[in-house]
Amino acid sequence: MIRFFDLLFTLIGIVVLFPVMLLIFLIGLFDTGSPLFFQQRMGKNKKAFTLVKFRTMHKNSVSKATHLMSKSSVTPLGGFLRITKLDELPQLFSVVLGDMSLVGPRPNLFNQGELIRYREKLNIYSVRPGITGLAQIKKIDMSTPELLANTDAKMIQSLDFAMYFSLIVQTGFGKGAGDRVN
Repeated sequence: MIRFFDLLFTLIGIVVLFPVMLLIFLIGLFDTGSPLFFQQRMGKNKKAFTLVKFRTMHKNSVSKATHLMSKSSVTPLGGFLRITKLDELPQLFSVVLGDMSLVGPRPNLFNQGELIRYREKLNIYSVRPGITGLAQIKKIDMSTPELLANTDAKMIQSLDFAMYFSLIVQTGFGKGAGDRVN
């Protein structure tokens, strides 16, 4: 049933937000020359998928966890996109493709060994990763892997329709935070 709501809300979101996405894409062409960012992430059952976001860092930035990056890597447009979470909009297409859900644990990189170990112990990879989730609302990011994994597990165990809708609404109204940088 959650997949049905994922598709319904995502398709509505794509239609309504398409002008915003197009505008960000065009501005991004002038900001970095390459407005989209592609990165391999770990999805359900630890299967690789390509995460697409609006680029918030310079094109020559190293591919590593955001909390390990310096603020100088973030472009002026990127800073705005991170604060408003608009950099996440292209992930709506990943929801349509079935790689992600609107609500779930944030997908990690394959080189985040400590987080992967904690998540494996708690069976986090049994669900689709999400654009938002309980950890994001509580401002918990990948810099605290054990806390993140435990929060993800708590969300998965208690996720019902009320919580699903609540997390989406809270994210839509700006609660939580994007990935932090040093």
